[in-house]
Amino acid sequence: MPSGMGGGPTMPARHLRTSSTTLRLTIALLVSVAVLGAVLMIPWGGSEPEAAPDPTVSHTPEPPTPPPAPVRQNVYTCPAYSGIDHANPVANLYKDTFTWGTTPPTKVGDGKGNINWRMNPANNPSWYMWLHSLRWLGQGIDAAARGDKAALQRVSAITHDWVKDNPYSWKSDVGAYESTMHRTNVLICLRQAVLSGLKVARLPLTYAWLDKALLQHAWFLQKNYSGDWNHGTDESLALFGIGCTLQRDDLKKIASDRLTSAIKTSIDTQGSTNEQSTAYAQFNYALWGRAIDVLRKCGADPGTTITARRRELAKWLALATNSLGNLPQLGDSEVVRTAPVTGTVLEYAGTLGKRGIRPTQRIGIFDAGYIFGRTGWGEKRPFTQESTYSIRFGPTRRLHGHEDHTSITYTSRGRDILIDGGHAGYKMDEWRSWAKSQYAHNELTVASAAAEHPDTRLTRSAIGATSEFYELKDKLGAVDRTRDVLVLKDPDLMVVLDRGSSATEQEYSTLWHLPADQKVVVSGNDRATAARPGDTVKTTLLQIPFQQQTTPIEVTTGQQDPIQGWHYTTIDKRLPSPVVKFNRTGQNASILSVIAPTRTNATVSYTTSMQGSRMIVNLTVDGVTTVIGVSADGTLQRIK
Repeated sequence: MPSGMGGGPTMPARHLRTSSTTLRLTIALLVSVAVLGAVLMIPWGGSEPEAAPDPTVSHTPEPPTPPPAPVRQNVYTCPAYSGIDHANPVANLYKDTFTWGTTPPTKVGDGKGNINWRMNPANNPSWYMWLHSLRWLGQGIDAAARGDKAALQRVSAITHDWVKDNPYSWKSDVGAYESTMHRTNVLICLRQAVLSGLKVARLPLTYAWLDKALLQHAWFLQKNYSGDWNHGTDESLALFGIGCTLQRDDLKKIASDRLTSAIKTSIDTQGSTNEQSTAYAQFNYALWGRAIDVLRKCGADPGTTITARRRELAKWLALATNSLGNLPQLGDSEVVRTAPVTGTVLEYAGTLGKRGIRPTQRIGIFDAGYIFGRTGWGEKRPFTQESTYSIRFGPTRRLHGHEDHTSITYTSRGRDILIDGGHAGYKMDEWRSWAKSQYAHNELTVASAAAEHPDTRLTRSAIGATSEFYELKDKLGAVDRTRDVLVLKDPDLMVVLDRGSSATEQEYSTLWHLPADQKVVVSGNDRATAARPGDTVKTTLLQIPFQQQTTPIEVTTGQQDPIQGWHYTTIDKRLPSPVVKFNRTGQNASILSVIAPTRTNATVSYTTSMQGSRMIVNLTVDGVTTVIGVSADGTLQRIK
């Protein structure tokens, strides 16, 4: 588990509709690596993915050639400590001092390894969970494995103190409960360090408590399975690790059976995970790569499904990668770089086109609720100068998802244009509530339905060479909500029509969240211009009258009551960021927006006319005129 303190049901796998052709690659499996970024582990790892499937057909990946027979050894590799050990050197362990996140180093014990396991100075559930994970002992355990007896004594004392002070079952303590799988791995790592550090083949009797603790953890993991998501996968791997370490085939079978079943829910046949988070999708890519490695090294056959689903997930992650080389912040996601996994489609995406094989797929539409699109992969202009976007729809919020249906992110001209509010961490306060809510995303919000998060359907889509059209529909409380999106190439821009309908009067707002470095100037009721001072790029946001008169444009930045106008780049870094609001009050709303990124001194103008029931918008962007048709039913079409 990267960091979450919550749970939820799982989502069914579905089929993929994508655009472009198929290019098959055969790649050797690499060992996955996970790296900690603040609270969230930012992972990468090996895979055997391939390029895009045909867009016109539902796609179920063919299983790859079965892997070689597993090596029959009782080997379980210590999975390291997710970077939590980096801030906790051995010298601090001798002082019983724990450091995590932005909380200052905290003395949590009496200096003799007797720890107060109920401490939580910042009232932060993640701080508390990582204290109970014991991962902060990593540097000491590594020193002990090299023969440092003083380090072995100290990490053993702290670990033994946890065992004594937290008797089975510790389920009533959420921090101890949530960190069980992580702590299990630390116990295994410590056991291996005892053997190597003392140069013995069998665990000394003075460490009998360690094996007893492992069996208690095994019992707990058997009885408290979190389900088919990253928690459950980590739990299964930890349980398998105990079985491998203690040569308990019964534990290995329980764990491997769970993994065999869970993969079919955790990653669907399209490569979408059930976490509803891009960062957690990348974490799962590494996690399931580790699952293959763990099973093989301890004599279990991982089968072909894990490899096949990871192949699809690699393509998903590559398509999600924006022109800056990051994953869009969807769900509980910090700003995360795409890992450039060598020999996969991720290598090209993660290196900004500097290495690897260029993907052939430009648009991906995933039934789990994601649209990822781009103007290209750097074929005719630099990779970073392409425009990329994401649009959310699909099943209701689960696990690490946010209330972000219909929301859009957008990059163009080498920078972020439209951003997500980000990930505020796991402390259940007003900041996390805002970051998960509709108000932290680029969507049509409805004040009376602030807590709603419905299923959202993609009802229409049309993909062309220089434009893509999407229509999304849902019911937000008492409001029928529709969003039509037209994405253009040359000139690169977006046209978005939001409509709401209700039997009662409502307060509607279409929100456009802009990066923190932007300064916004409003000019009348129809435009706002945003730019970083001194930059060569600006964004023009137009509010064009359609079936209703426009109202004054609002801009909110860094507001705390109510919270609005912020961007979390990480859970510990919150920046005031402008939000442009197009508002309506009444039973119905019709809000037509244009988002046009251009060079700073470019002119953006428009005229409108009627052609029967269809409105024609003549957009002139930096000297280039584009004609858009806006039909009464919401259809958006590029005419020129």
